Amino acid sequence: MALLGFMFMSNSFSQILFKKQMTLMGSVFEISLVDQDSLKAKKHMDEVVAEVSRIEDLISEWRPHTQISEVNRYAGIKPVKVDREVLELTKRAIQYAQNSQGAFDISIVAMDKIWKFDGSMTVMPSEELIRNSVTKVGYQHIKIDSAASTIFLELPGMKIGFGSIGKGYAADRGREIMKNSGVSAGIVNASGDLSTWGNQPNGDSWKIGVNNPFKPHQMVQILQLNEMAVATSGSYEKYAEIHGKRYSHIINPVTGYPATGLTSVTIYGPSAEIANALSTSIMVLGVKEGRKLIRNFPAYRYIFITDKGKIIRDNRK
Repeated sequence: MALLGFMFMSNSFSQILFKKQMTLMGSVFEISLVDQDSLKAKKHMDEVVAEVSRIEDLISEWRPHTQISEVNRYAGIKPVKVDREVLELTKRAIQYAQNSQGAFDISIVAMDKIWKFDGSMTVMPSEELIRNSVTKVGYQHIKIDSAASTIFLELPGMKIGFGSIGKGYAADRGREIMKNSGVSAGIVNASGDLSTWGNQPNGDSWKIGVNNPFKPHQMVQILQLNEMAVATSGSYEKYAEIHGKRYSHIINPVTGYPATGLTSVTIYGPSAEIANALSTSIMVLGVKEGRKLIRNFPAYRYIFITDKGKIIRDNRK
């Protein structure tokens, strides 16, 4: 979930801003399109919904009929043939894991649920419990056969899931099909992972506000975006506080311990999928290692907010 606010200008021009909200992928999606009339806008919005639903039917680990559910069912047993699209998304996820030394890992969905982030947790789990919780986690055990188009999870009980980048991928795809359909501008907002293109009806850039989790109703920065994407990862809504220290619901897949040090990471650049992979990774890595990681992605910028409320902005030229 992202701490992002939208600022739309009123319209007095030939094209109008249309907005629609719905639940997809278990999250709230908002589609905003600059279009000529309501009939065309509805048709185009239906195209986005159909595309997101198609993606969900491929990669959801919650729906039993999807290819990813089948991959998970046959963990430790045999490789499963998948569509090229699913294979390529999985390959990119493995690359994000390698880039971040395992801070990002789609196999973390197999982790034992030993942490509670509903306010009920007052003591740390034992070291043994934490160590054992990640025995089925490890991107190194995801085996891809490109020629056969198969995915094999080596460990029995292992699982993969795309909750981390699936919505960003869907937002990027929604933008792509809208551009191909001739829609001049809009935003596909997948519960805070959003892809923008074009301008508002009055010619201005889209204005996206990044809120401050420590100061409600106050924006840290207003991003002015055209062809751009934004993703935020944070612990401001789901966390455990034990002995005065905040533990994020975002878990380090290598150690099994929750991330600490950062309350919010906002990344903006060309792709919502990549921005989300980076924001998730950096929540785990922390400020110093996170900065090192994002140096490898010169098209992307960051806004970090630490657990102490300090705001760290990207000062690269």
